[in-house]
Amino acid sequence: MVMEQRAAAIDRARVAALGEERLDWRFKAVPAQAWGLTVREYLATGPTLDQLATPLLTLDAGALAHNLRTMADWCAHAEVELAPHGKTTMAPALWQAQLEAGAFGITVANLPQLRVARAFRVSRVMLANTLLDPAGLAWLADELAADPGFSVSSWVDSVAAVRQMDQALRAAGATHPLEVLVELGGPGGRTGARDQATALAVARAVDQAPTLRLIGVAGYEGALAHDSTPAGLATVEAYLAAMVELHDALRAEGHFTGVERVLVSAGGSAYFDQVTQALAPLAATHRDTTVVLRSGAYLAHDDGFYRAISPLVRGAGGRPLRSALHGWARVVSQPEPNLSLLDGGKRDFPYDLGLPEPQLARPGRVLTGTVTALNDQHAFLRDSDAEIGEVVRLGLSHPCTAFDKWTLIPVLDDASAEHPRVVDLVRTFF
Repeated sequence: MVMEQRAAAIDRARVAALGEERLDWRFKAVPAQAWGLTVREYLATGPTLDQLATPLLTLDAGALAHNLRTMADWCAHAEVELAPHGKTTMAPALWQAQLEAGAFGITVANLPQLRVARAFRVSRVMLANTLLDPAGLAWLADELAADPGFSVSSWVDSVAAVRQMDQALRAAGATHPLEVLVELGGPGGRTGARDQATALAVARAVDQAPTLRLIGVAGYEGALAHDSTPAGLATVEAYLAAMVELHDALRAEGHFTGVERVLVSAGGSAYFDQVTQALAPLAATHRDTTVVLRSGAYLAHDDGFYRAISPLVRGAGGRPLRSALHGWARVVSQPEPNLSLLDGGKRDFPYDLGLPEPQLARPGRVLTGTVTALNDQHAFLRDSDAEIGEVVRLGLSHPCTAFDKWTLIPVLDDASAEHPRVVDLVRTFF
């Protein structure tokens, strides 16, 4: 059962103020004709995609709205909370939309991202990492002391980390304990205690540290599997069973005595169905336990990795997500037969989980061909009927390495329309 939660908040006035930022050469998505205008003034001119230069990254407004509602509805039906991983977009305006759709809070991955969240006064933040930086811990202690409405949690996976955090917080004169979750990892994964004994030792160390307070268990199954094969799904299932075992062992040892809300958190955008199936029964059994998913890529989705692996195309119920993410690049050279060079490359589009795929040539012609390689500023499109000067729409894979390449991202009313209109500009902070 999901406990009644105080809604997380963000400073809407600070987000709205992004509309008053003046446009200039710093934003590669913006045409020179817009320089000197504010974001709000530029949007009032009714710009269209045709007026923007290439290379370009855009978002589709309809797909964003669909994905936002789809995931919110799915979590509500499954009776789990969602703290979207903000590191995917680092876009406060998109965080605001997620929070207003009912998100439990925002997840971040490191100290700089946490500072962005605090700059926009996000009231509940989960740091999915261990914060050991003494200066960062001192800053965070001041934030907690200054804002009674601010809730933040960090992860810990070793006794040494617990001791260093406690020492730094003591030195900073912390007056409010920092809430932490024991992180469970797995062989070959990233961070996280590798076995139950280590995780229990971490919890006992937290209990002895007056500057820290244990509130739950966390982990990331996506570091242990990267496909939806039976072997991959079995690896995820075994890991989640270990998380349940750790939660039960911590509860049996009394580590959650006096904790009003125990958090159990896992779940990216690839296996949130398995996470829910494994962890939701904990909340049904223990009224003080809340299961929190941290899916982040679902909002933009993609035409690659997540399109293939999403639980919503593997029978998890709910409507399939739609890709809101597109690249646009122009054919600038055809120096050999069956080879077209586009003016967008690694500096513009993601490539770590699959190369871009050609979809359309403006203004809507279905395009043949395959992108076989990317250089820093070019894409190699082979066996295509593209022509010199044509603008190609590209399907992209992995939003987490797309947003970071753009400080301002145009939002189109419909990326498949003959003449898409620019209806918003999303500011990112990486």
